[in-house]
Amino acid sequence: MKCPFCGHLETQVVETRISEDADFIRRRRQCGHCEKRFTTYERPEVSFPAVVKKDGRRVDYVPAKLRASFALALRKRPVSTEQVDTAIERIEEKLLNLGVREVPATRLGEMVMRELKKLDKVAYIRFASVYRSFDDVNEFMDAVRETSRGGG
Repeated sequence: MKCPFCGHLETQVVETRISEDADFIRRRRQCGHCEKRFTTYERPEVSFPAVVKKDGRRVDYVPAKLRASFALALRKRPVSTEQVDTAIERIEEKLLNLGVREVPATRLGEMVMRELKKLDKVAYIRFASVYRSFDDVNEFMDAVRETSRGGG
């Protein structure tokens, strides 16, 4: 590891700690030349599939966009942050387990709807009404009836 202070290539790890949630490792290092200390963080690198939009464009998966979709659908609804985090983790785990380099945006949208349906029926209807682009009130009512029956 190159020293950020003097650029020397030889540094020594003097302390290693695992974070409380075990998501990363914190290492204290000391430069063999200038003897200054600095901290590095080691995290696993995961590669989510690219998202293929309806028009054929390919975009990177952006976790913040997924979280924003949940936040918008769940606005003023009685769902905890922990529940949202768990739902997002389930979606991301599914994306990684697909083992593909690309995933259609429609498939991602279906995953979101499934999770929202488990969390809050009103949020599910909010998301579905935008996502499915209902053409008339009958399609909207069909979605409400489907939700009240527990189908889907």
